[in-house]
Amino acid sequence: MLEGIFVEGLIYGLLALGVFITFRVLDFPDLTVDGSFPLGAAVMAKSLLTGIPLPIAFLLAFISGGLAGLTTALIHNKLKVPSLLASILTMIMLYSINMRIMKAPFISLNRVPTLLTKFVELNKNFIDNRSISYLILFLIIIIITILLLNQFFHTDMGLTLGALGDNEQMIINQGMNPEHLKIIGLSLSNGLVAIAGGFIAQYQKFADINMGIGVVIIGLASVMIGELILKSNKILILLLRVVIGATIYRGILFLSRPLLVYPTDHKLFTGILIIVILTVTKFRKKGAENG
Repeated sequence: MLEGIFVEGLIYGLLALGVFITFRVLDFPDLTVDGSFPLGAAVMAKSLLTGIPLPIAFLLAFISGGLAGLTTALIHNKLKVPSLLASILTMIMLYSINMRIMKAPFISLNRVPTLLTKFVELNKNFIDNRSISYLILFLIIIIITILLLNQFFHTDMGLTLGALGDNEQMIINQGMNPEHLKIIGLSLSNGLVAIAGGFIAQYQKFADINMGIGVVIIGLASVMIGELILKSNKILILLLRVVIGATIYRGILFLSRPLLVYPTDHKLFTGILIIVILTVTKFRKKGAENG
């Protein structure tokens, strides 16, 4: 059971990293996540069912999420639509696109080979616990992802993305085009989210058309919990604390199950949790200012 919490925390950590890029790095409130998450799951499920090799399936999931982010960026940049509305429009359109990809509201992957089943089969002589195998796999994936993102954010492009979120006018004054940067940031963010959706589909052994509802809140809660427990300006620590926050969130959600009467109550609980975190953060800031 404990291994399951950590596994889910690591998978949703990928989602939270995507949310971190838009909400914290770009300062761009992006609800596209609620559409790109099931998009990744739909593309992954359909790819596996049609026999597409796993590396290509992951690439297709990442590209599909990137295209979703690109769509939001273009609506915002070219039509001058506010960021929140642009992402809502993309999210709504993605519901129809996801249904067209899936051809049904639900796709089962029970008898389909996935990365998870292949990893378990590969290590069956060394690890006889499936949950432990999953945990090792996603630890490897998260470590690689964080290291790659850390490397990216130390490049000129990554540093410029960070500066865009802090001061867009400064980027314009330096002769750079913020529209291009937003396209890169939103595409990268939603590509990561789509990959997370693809992993969740493999982990749960199904893809569902409604599995993206409210996932942006899960990502935000993970980011905020991480910010509450770790203070740093180093990008590596910032990325790491997002994943830690996602894991803690899954743990809190598990411990709160006896209090939740209906399965959908976890969304109410998540909303209350975010409000509590915002309140604690506000009082912390006031205390720091008065101190």
